[in-house]
Amino acid sequence: MDEVEESIIEAVENVRSDSYQILEDQFGAYAARLRNLDFTSHFAKIHQASIASLSEFKLAVSKGRDELFGLRRHLKEADADLADFKERNGLKRTARTASGTSKIIKWLIVFVLLFVETAVNGIYLAGGNSQGLVGGIGVAFGFAFVNVFATVALGLKVIPYIRHRMFLKKVWGFLGVCGWLVVALCVNFVMAHYREVSAESLAQVGILVMERIKNAPFHMADINSWVLFATGFLFSVGALLDSLSMQDPYPKYSETQSRYDAAREYYIDQKVVLTDQLQSTRDNLIQTVEDVLRRLTDRRREYGSIIDNRTRTANLYMEHQSSLEIAARKLLQVYREANRQTRTKPEPKYWSMQFKLERRKAVPNTGEDWSDQELAEGIKKAQTELSDHMRQIGQEFEKALEQYDQLDTLFPEYSNGTTQTKI
Repeated sequence: MDEVEESIIEAVENVRSDSYQILEDQFGAYAARLRNLDFTSHFAKIHQASIASLSEFKLAVSKGRDELFGLRRHLKEADADLADFKERNGLKRTARTASGTSKIIKWLIVFVLLFVETAVNGIYLAGGNSQGLVGGIGVAFGFAFVNVFATVALGLKVIPYIRHRMFLKKVWGFLGVCGWLVVALCVNFVMAHYREVSAESLAQVGILVMERIKNAPFHMADINSWVLFATGFLFSVGALLDSLSMQDPYPKYSETQSRYDAAREYYIDQKVVLTDQLQSTRDNLIQTVEDVLRRLTDRRREYGSIIDNRTRTANLYMEHQSSLEIAARKLLQVYREANRQTRTKPEPKYWSMQFKLERRKAVPNTGEDWSDQELAEGIKKAQTELSDHMRQIGQEFEKALEQYDQLDTLFPEYSNGTTQTKI
């Protein structure tokens, strides 16, 4: 070949070499993408995650069971205290306890009684007070506060003992009733005499009141003083009835029952909370498994896409070499036609032969590739393991519920005044 023909062939071969370099770069990019998929490491992580998540769930079950066991033991102790209290006091009925709303209402009634008594008594006492209505209300509040809250204290803490089985405690309750009568009568008597004295004199009212009570306790000239006394006594009776209705008439019974009810409600609430936490943990783990399976499917799809693209790129390069060969033949043909028209010597014999471009093989490195069978078996194994993992988590969840229910089988039965607990 002459220089022109050699330059044509050289140009075509240079394009082929440049294209081959691009092909090698593409093969390198495909290889990097395949390495990033790293099915071997991914399968190992799936196995480790399966074991770790199952262990995590079992640990959550164990913690919940231990917590419930402690709460159940506390409930059992409260149940035993209640049973012992009923047995010691010969009680066969359930204690009457007030709900939180009911207690709030009853205490509101106490404060309403205090407010109303202060207002009513303040009107009666205003006439004999130098500061008028304001002064009367101030004095009335002091009397009303002692009258109401002393009654409430006795009604909650002392008077209920009058129904106690033990004689000495009955005596204590009887003393509480006597104390209430003393408070209700004395406070209101003093208030009625205070009104009488303050209407006559504003100096040394306290001393004059004590003298009147000592010398003539039942002598009150104004009917309004007796009305004031009766009104205050009625408010005291109302406060007493309200305080007694706040709890069971038998002393300490409501408190013992409330402790048991609180322990039982807390136990039930915590059982619900722990069960919800376990369910949430189970659902999160199952969702994680489903995400892993979805990513595994996506990886397999991406792997197939990479292999197809790599094969298509190799085929395109082979077609590209064929195109380069055709282009070289056309260029040589153009040159030789022009050469024939001007040459004086016979044309070379090799002109009758078609030019053939030496092909460079487009073969990627497939040493780290997974075969379809290996990949299918690996994915199937991982899917089976994850499915078994999901099934085991479900079984552990059911076992946990059974274990929680075993701790929760508390059935109070009343027989001969004793609360029995079945386990």
